[in-house]
Amino acid sequence: MSVQTGDPDTDLFRWEREAYRSGRHRVAGVDEVGRGPLAGPVVAAAVVLPPTGVALAVADSKTLTATRREALAQALWREPGVAIGLGEVAASRIDEVNILNATAEAMAAALAALDVAADFALVDGLPIPRFPLPARFLVRGDALCASIAAASILAKVHRDALMTAYDRAFPGYGFARHKGYGSREHLAALARLGPSPIHRRTYAPVRRVASPDLQPDLLPGFPPQSQ
Repeated sequence: MSVQTGDPDTDLFRWEREAYRSGRHRVAGVDEVGRGPLAGPVVAAAVVLPPTGVALAVADSKTLTATRREALAQALWREPGVAIGLGEVAASRIDEVNILNATAEAMAAALAALDVAADFALVDGLPIPRFPLPARFLVRGDALCASIAAASILAKVHRDALMTAYDRAFPGYGFARHKGYGSREHLAALARLGPSPIHRRTYAPVRRVASPDLQPDLLPGFPPQSQ
């Protein structure tokens, strides 16, 4: 399967093609992962695909198995003409500025990390104020647009690897399994062990354990916004 087809309903490269035809030179797809977890960073990826597309079956990372995501991520890193940038914003910064602003910072960092400067972005989700590039925002873009789908894969694989490393650094929480999301296992470990250095203390389940008497409206960046 190629990202280019003749059917407009399944042609995942049509948004990039439209941008290139309008005079853009380097179009980056941008997506993030990790807005909802109680722990760990939010990670964004920016991906510039060649103007002719790539013959890789990219898709929304949520629809792929972990094995398939990892294989596609490795293939994207090896693919000639593909530029990739990654951005991370730590839990402590998320607590300072809230998750919406932290996500915007991660996306800007991912774009800045590209080894070629993009002049237009296709971004998953709703519009982000003061985005650093001219951009088109696509709700469900990871299912509709090739470069956003590629970004979703790369961001997910990178963040999963980070959380597996954090599992070794902070044993007992099960980060390698739940990746910081609020699973029953995670909530039980949080109640038993208290927050780790990578927990988001403005998120309600963590806040209740860390500072049960602290009023939510006194917390920096409150309320958190997540997906």
